[in-house]
Amino acid sequence: MNAISILSWVVLGGIAGWIASLVTGRNRRMGCLANVIAGVLGGLIGGFVMSLLGRPGVTGLNLPSLVVAVIGAVILLVLTGWWQRRRR
Repeated sequence: MNAISILSWVVLGGIAGWIASLVTGRNRRMGCLANVIAGVLGGLIGGFVMSLLGRPGVTGLNLPSLVVAVIGAVILLVLTGWWQRRRR
């Protein structure tokens, strides 16, 4: 991986994580770094889910990849929210 690829993942992850935090209502509790982490992990999760459906996952810095990453990040944030409520 080169520096541009890493920067693309960070940018896409930050935007996807921020959108997912807005969708799930967790935006006030998440900072910039948490948004990037959620978005990057969301890209991995979304890519995995899309591969199970026989569709392309994250293919670069483009709108379809952003949608896949947002879907994955929403899944991640919903699961972590469920896990946190369950532990209480």
